[in-house]
Amino acid sequence: TFLFSVAVAAVHLATAASGKEMTLAVFRRLAGARGEELAELAKQTVRSVTNGILGVAVLQGLLAGFGFMAMGIKGAGILAMLVVLLAVVQLPIGLVLLPVSIYGFYVASLPAAIAFLLWNIAIGTIDNLLKPILLARGVNAPMVVIFVGAIGGLITHGLVGLFVGAVVLVLSYNLFIAWLEETSHEEPAEPQEGGARPPGASGSS
Repeated sequence: TFLFSVAVAAVHLATAASGKEMTLAVFRRLAGARGEELAELAKQTVRSVTNGILGVAVLQGLLAGFGFMAMGIKGAGILAMLVVLLAVVQLPIGLVLLPVSIYGFYVASLPAAIAFLLWNIAIGTIDNLLKPILLARGVNAPMVVIFVGAIGGLITHGLVGLFVGAVVLVLSYNLFIAWLEETSHEEPAEPQEGGARPPGASGSS
């Protein structure tokens, strides 16, 4: 599966220029003058989800794996992968970190176990700082819109839905906001006082 994913990514990378032009053409066809703007918004949304959800999950897994190896925990690689999976699906990674931290008090000295516990607490809370920054970076939409779209897509369509859901919800949000702005700019015609005069009518009786 991994090699197949790499092969697909290589094909897309080789045809990136033509793929971009085709995507822009589709967006122009669907949205007219706003097509390029929406295409850029979709690209930025995918990038923000990659950095804010997948990137943070991989970072937490790597940091957790370093801590596991430093403590000599058996199966450190498997545990680190579990941390990544839990972080991607937005489940608490404390489900892995807490039992391992408790186990550290049985296999290591007290100072080392305390340091390991503090390390794991820092890993478990780092997403609260990084995720809001990375998700909202460069995207003209609230972070909660991106997050809800990504998680909803993940639940309904798996890993691909993580990106599709975020893109669909962000584009829908921006189109809705644009529709509201256009509606608010339309001013109703003011009725003329005294009614309209017929052509040729004089101002005096």
